[in-house]
Parts: sequence; C-alpha cells; structure tokens
Amino acid sequence: MSDALINGLAGAGGGIIAQLITYPLQTVNARQQTERDVKKEKRKLGTVAQMCQVVKHEGWGRLYGGLTPSIVGTAASQGVYYYFYQIFRNNAEVAALEHKKRGIGDGSVGMLSSLVVAALAGCVNVLLTNPIWVVVTRMQTHTKTLKKSKPCRSELTSSEKSSHATVEPPPFATSHAIQEVYDEAGLWGFWRGVFPTLIMIFLLGALAKLGATIVTYPLLVVKARLQAKQVTTGDKRHHYKGTLDAILKMIRYEGFYGFYKGMGTKIVQSVLAAAVLFMIKEELVKGARFLLAQNKPKSKPP
Repeated sequence: MSDALINGLAGAGGGIIAQLITYPLQTVNARQQTERDVKKEKRKLGTVAQMCQVVKHEGWGRLYGGLTPSIVGTAASQGVYYYFYQIFRNNAEVAALEHKKRGIGDGSVGMLSSLVVAALAGCVNVLLTNPIWVVVTRMQTHTKTLKKSKPCRSELTSSEKSSHATVEPPPFATSHAIQEVYDEAGLWGFWRGVFPTLIMIFLLGALAKLGATIVTYPLLVVKARLQAKQVTTGDKRHHYKGTLDAILKMIRYEGFYGFYKGMGTKIVQSVLAAAVLFMIKEELVKGARFLLAQNKPKSKPP
C-alpha cells in the first residue's frame, strides 16, 4: 500500500469522525450564513440558543439534516486531498533532490513549494467534490414547515372549520435536494460556489488556520448563499446570479455585517474539527504503517 493511499484513507477516517462530532455546529452555521432577512430577531440568538430553537421547532433530526451526503463528502474530500497532497509532495521532494544534485538548494521542499502543493491538492479536491457539498448545504438550510390539511367541507365540524390540523411534511431527502439543484440551474448548479472556494484555498495555504477562518469567512458566506436554495420569485434581493452579484447585493442590503454572520460558530467548529481530524489521522497512519510492517515478509539471512 502506497504512502499516498495510507494518508488518503487516514484523512477520510479522521474527517468522518470530526464530522460526526461537529455536525450540529455546521448545520447552525450554514443557517446563520444563509439568513438573508435583516429584520429577523432570531439572528441575535447565540449558537446554543439557535440549536435549541431548531430542536424545539423542527426536532433533533434537523440538526443532522444532510448527514449522509456530508459523511460521503467528508470521506471523499479528505481522502482526495490527502491522497493528491502526498503525490504532489513526493514529486516536489524528488524535484528538490534533483535541484540539489545540480547545486541548487539543500534538497528540502521550500515553503513556496509546500504552499503550491497544498493549493493544488485543495483545487483537485474542490473540483471533484463540490457537487456533494452543494447538496449538503441545501439539506442543512432546508427549514421544516408544517402545512395545514385541507379536508372536504362536508367532513368539517363547526369547531374544525376555524382551524385545520397540521400535517407533517415528507422528509427532505438527498434525492429531493439533488432534484432541486438540477431544476434550478442544471448540471452547472452542482458547481455553484466553486470560484470563491478556489480563492479561499490559496488564502488558506498562506495563513494559519484560525487567522484564515477570519480572513476567508466572507468567501464562505458567499459560497453558502450561492449553494443554498435560490429565491426565484418575489424579492430579487435574495436571488443571486453569480459570485459578484451576491457580493454586491449583500453589501447593498445587509452591509459588511452580512459577510460575518455565524463566524463565532464557525471558529469553534473549525478548531474542534481540525483538532479531531489531525489527531485521528495521525493515529490511523501510525496504525496502518505498523500493520504493514508486521505483515511484511522477513528476508532470510544468507
């Protein structure tokens, strides 16, 4: 088993565990990012209070809306990223050694080369897995609403005519989210938000994790707005034609505050997820290498 494959599988495993632990925070953060009504008082609620609101009005299940495609996306994203990162890293190390033989450098991979390697792996990851995250965002931001039943008039009593019973809506499944995205924008709809994400990757490579979250957070909000359900009727302020249109409308109608909605939630989620991911990944890599070393046939002495 190649080192790239070991790192890819370990990254996928660590990512899944981190996702399971932090997913409710991601759901609340996605809703905070895509909240477009500046008059709504609920935006003033803290993260925990908003989680309680979701549980109260929509049930525990909504905190885990889109978990299945999210786990698939996390496994794919982390697996793809670490697999290609290791491949690009190995190539960079070979190139560095070749340069050393020619009297250029000390044979180690420099900071710039490391940043390029990380950026390339991140770009491949985004281009391959963006459709999954579009579906996940749709499921996280979908709000469960109860509908009133409409029985025949002959079946209504005098007391029932004034108020009808509410009917539980069918679950918003992965297939519904996929169909919704396709109906809105066709196949291109599954790559919405790619442009701000690619920009964010290059910024992430040049900044520390916490600092990068603060600096690149506006791009995360724009990406979430583009991936969430678009308002095609009524208020055009909430309908975005593209990245630039979303930025301009957010500045005009929400101010710069709109670009930082839910940032506190995101910082907590990012730091926690990163800690869990790297801890689990390193342990899985060590375990895999140990098992491979144990199973490796021992050479007989001459």
